Amino acid sequence: MTGLFAAFAEAWEEVRIHKVRVIVSLIGVLIAVTAMTVITALGDMVRQANAEHSERTMGRPATLQVNVWDETSMVAPEPVAAAYRDLVERHSVTYSSHVLYTETVMRFADGSEPVSTTAVDQSYGEMHRIEPVHGRWFTPADERRLAPALVVNETFHQRMGAPDLRTHPTVVIGGERPVRATVIGVTADAYSGEMPSAYLLTSHRDQWGTEGLYGSTPMLELWVPPDSADQLTEVVKADLRSMLGDDLQVEVYRADPSDFDLIDSQLQWVIRGVSVIALGMGALGLVNIALVTVRYRVREIGVRRSFGATSGRVFFSVMMESVFATAVAGLLGVGLAVAIVKNVPIEELIGGAITDVPAFPVRAAVEGLVAATVVGALAGVLPATVAVRVRVIDAIRF
Repeated sequence: MTGLFAAFAEAWEEVRIHKVRVIVSLIGVLIAVTAMTVITALGDMVRQANAEHSERTMGRPATLQVNVWDETSMVAPEPVAAAYRDLVERHSVTYSSHVLYTETVMRFADGSEPVSTTAVDQSYGEMHRIEPVHGRWFTPADERRLAPALVVNETFHQRMGAPDLRTHPTVVIGGERPVRATVIGVTADAYSGEMPSAYLLTSHRDQWGTEGLYGSTPMLELWVPPDSADQLTEVVKADLRSMLGDDLQVEVYRADPSDFDLIDSQLQWVIRGVSVIALGMGALGLVNIALVTVRYRVREIGVRRSFGATSGRVFFSVMMESVFATAVAGLLGVGLAVAIVKNVPIEELIGGAITDVPAFPVRAAVEGLVAATVVGALAGVLPATVAVRVRVIDAIRF
C-alpha cells in the first residue's frame, strides 16, 4: 500500500509542478466533457419536450380513440354517446372524454363569427396536458354552473378585447337558442396566426343546446395503461358492436404514437454518438501533448530509474498523471455544464415549452466524470509505455 500511495502522490506532484502544461493539455478534455454533459442534459429536455408535444396533440400513452359511423347515413349522436358512457362505466376507465368537433357562432363586439369549438369532458385537459396561460381548465364544479363555461385560445381572447378573467368576461353563443357563456381560461395558440377556437363541456352543450353549424357524431377517447392497449382495443370494439348493432362501423385505434419509445431510444443513441465524438477529439489532443511531454522528460525518467524506480512504478505514475488531470478537468467540465444548462433559455433553443422541466440529470454528470477519467487512463497508457521503454543509460545521456 505504501508503494501505491507513493505512486499516487508522485503523480499528483507532477501534475502540480507541470500545471501550465496540464492546463494547456486539458483544455480540449474540459471542453469535450462540458459538451458531452450539456448534450446529454439537453437530450433529456428535448425528449421531454417531444413527449409533451405528442401528449398535447395526440394524448398520453396510451390513448385509444373510438369512432362510430355509418357508410350510408348520418348516425344519431344520442345512442352513441349513451353507449360510450356505458362502456366507460363497464371498464372503470378513470380518464375518458367525449370529443366532438364543430363550429358555433360567437357574437363578438365587432360582429358574429363562426368559431371552431370542441366539446369535451373535464378529463380531456389532463389527458392532453392542457394548461391555460390565463385562468384555469374545467373542474368538476363547472358541471353545476348555471351558464356554460368556455376555455378559449389567445386569438379568441384578443377578439374579446383581452379582458381580465377575474371580471368573469362573457360572450354570447349564437344559434336558435342564444346563451351567454363565461370565459374561465385562455390557452396558448398552437401556432402563429391561429384562428379563434374554444373548448366547451359536453354536458353544457347538451344542457343548453349549443348546437354547432353542422352535426356530427362524437368520438370517445380513453386513457388506458399502455400494456393493456391492444387487448382493450378488441374488447371495446366487441362491446360497442353488441350495444349498437352490426350495421354501424366501429373503429378503435391508438391515437398516441406507439413507437415513441423506439424513437426516443434512437435519439439517445444519436446523442451518445455525438458525445463520444466530442470526447474523442479531446482525448486525441491530450495524447499528442502527453507524448511530446514524455519526450522532454526522458532524462528525468532515466534518473528515477537509476535510483531504483521499477518499470511498473514509472508506468503507473505517468499514467496516473493523466488520470488525475482529466478527473479534475471532468469535474470542472460538469460544473460548467450545469451552469450553462441552468442559465441558458432552453425552451427558446428547442422551440417549445416544457411543463415538467427535468432536473439536471445526475446520469449526465456521472457519465462526464467517468468518461473523463477513462479517457485520462487510455490517454496515459501510450505515454507511460514510451516512458517505460526508455533505457536508463540513454536517458541519463539525453
